Amino acid sequence: MSGWDWLLTAAGLMLIAEGLLPFVNPDAWRRVVEQALRLPNAQLRLIGLASIGAGVLLLLWV
Repeated sequence: MSGWDWLLTAAGLMLIAEGLLPFVNPDAWRRVVEQALRLPNAQLRLIGLASIGAGVLLLLWV
């Protein structure tokens, strides 16, 4: 696989993963989004940073 194939595969898997909760349980997804809207920017950035870190660690592990 070339670099673009891997990138598109990863993007596709990300979209599938992110679409599971709203498809399976839209009410729970709505509650999560409403709670996220109430968080301060600093806390959202920290969550984003933790997500990036987890993704980097996962890529290094594979």
